[in-house]
Amino acid sequence: MPERGGDLAGAVRSALAAVLDPEIRKPITELDMVGDVTVDADGRAAVGIKLTIVGCPAADAIERDVRAATSAVPGVTATEVDVTVMTPAERRALTEKLRAGRPARGAQFGPDSLTRVYAVTSGKGGVGKSTLTANLAVALAERGLRVGIVDADVHGFSIPGILGLTDENGVAPRPTRVDDMILPPVAYGVKVVSIGMFVDSASAAVAWRGPMLHRTIQQFLSDVFFGDLDVLLLDLPPGTGDVAISVGQLLPTAEVLVVTTPQPAAADVAERSGVVARQTGQRVIGVIENMAGLVQPDGSILDLFGTGGGAEVARRLSAGQDEEVPLLASVPLSIPLRAGGDTGAPIVVTDPADPAAAAIRAVADRLATRSRGLAGRKLGLSVR
Repeated sequence: MPERGGDLAGAVRSALAAVLDPEIRKPITELDMVGDVTVDADGRAAVGIKLTIVGCPAADAIERDVRAATSAVPGVTATEVDVTVMTPAERRALTEKLRAGRPARGAQFGPDSLTRVYAVTSGKGGVGKSTLTANLAVALAERGLRVGIVDADVHGFSIPGILGLTDENGVAPRPTRVDDMILPPVAYGVKVVSIGMFVDSASAAVAWRGPMLHRTIQQFLSDVFFGDLDVLLLDLPPGTGDVAISVGQLLPTAEVLVVTTPQPAAADVAERSGVVARQTGQRVIGVIENMAGLVQPDGSILDLFGTGGGAEVARRLSAGQDEEVPLLASVPLSIPLRAGGDTGAPIVVTDPADPAAAAIRAVADRLATRSRGLAGRKLGLSVR
């Protein structure tokens, strides 16, 4: 006989555990977003859902998924979803639960964190650093890792557009705020925050000096709820300015990926970004050479920007160090890679067989197997 009444309501509640909040990426049952669940004798189910805020951008998706999960329970003949909003006390309880004991505005990625933090830097602009960062993040997420991006290129923010988060006018969505907690939008399984999400137009210019830049990066790293990430990527602005120094201060355990282009002249400026990272205590773990050549129809390579720049940067950054800084990849010039950045469709998803996508995915394979150990870290235990 089919389940009825309380038993069927329990089955519905169990089914709702499979519904994730699109922004927080956790089950709505775990987030206390499910209210009363009842099923009458005829199998008509009524489900109460409590959204975090009024005008929650994920409201339609949550209601749709709740309706589908409830209707799929055997014995349910009809579904009614009653959507309300959490009380201030319920929101406070939610933010405290999400922080899991971490104080408000506290650092999420300190020395005791198990998240791998990679700062992607370059000596100068125009080398494809943001495109590589975005595609690398998506490739890591495809491998089942929990990945986030902080678009720290405050003056030249482009990550939202590359990941397809902007509208037809190039404007990125504003993140949802739950009290003092910011929930980052998600694209291709990657949680993203960018200053581009807090400006009014795609052409807006951010004219800030060092202290404001520092506070912005600090807020991204403290107020934005990323959850338990395996990997956090930071897209740094080109050069060796204020943001690079702030990241070194705020994330001293971050590891640095240096992006350069093939021409030998680029080695000088790319080397400087690695040197500054070391001066702030960070470790350079590799070099990625972008625009390494254009594959011709006959299979030959046209070296539009010369050759050897990536290997030269790796050689210079390895000199006098205890460990070698490897050249992780030479990413060839690719029209689909460029086009994907313009349309918000990462090439690692749309054309994984493209030589550029294959090179980026190879770097993701190497980074995906690296994990932070527990040696030298506090475990939060005390001996009584």
